[in-house]
Amino acid sequence: MGKALLLIGLTIALPVLATTSWLNWQKVGEATLTWGPFTVYHSQLFTPDGRPGGPGSDRALVITYLRDVDREDLIEATRKQWQALGIMTNEAESEAWLKQLDGFWPDVHPGTQLTFSIISQQGQFWYRASAAQKGFIPIGPPQSLRFSQSFLAIWLDPHTQYPELRQQLLGGRQ
Repeated sequence: MGKALLLIGLTIALPVLATTSWLNWQKVGEATLTWGPFTVYHSQLFTPDGRPGGPGSDRALVITYLRDVDREDLIEATRKQWQALGIMTNEAESEAWLKQLDGFWPDVHPGTQLTFSIISQQGQFWYRASAAQKGFIPIGPPQSLRFSQSFLAIWLDPHTQYPELRQQLLGGRQ
């Protein structure tokens, strides 16, 4: 019985441990988003080797929020960025993605961290309520490569609305 419980525990824990490997990656760059007089968040991009890599490569974007933002506002900001990038042209798919995000994204507060990682071409969101929380927990289901590339395009696409942030996240000047 003890071995069976250990096996079940490992079966559950190993995928989570494998997918949190991004915690040991090297930082590529970092940037802070300010909007008018408000500092909204600080972001960092990590990869296994500290180099930016391409759109489908393993990477993790860690966002540490510096102010309160409601889930609805996060989703609306995502919608607007996707519209600006032309990702909303496949409206049915994009709306389904936004509806899915509405089902698990939290409201965020100063110190909340949301991370999106791509490992082996599969995306996953991670959440840590504050620095006092020991680790990150996965939120939402694993995401397709198509969704993952679309989501990270908000920060990393050459046509992003925030080219200075992109440059900084990809290791350019601060």
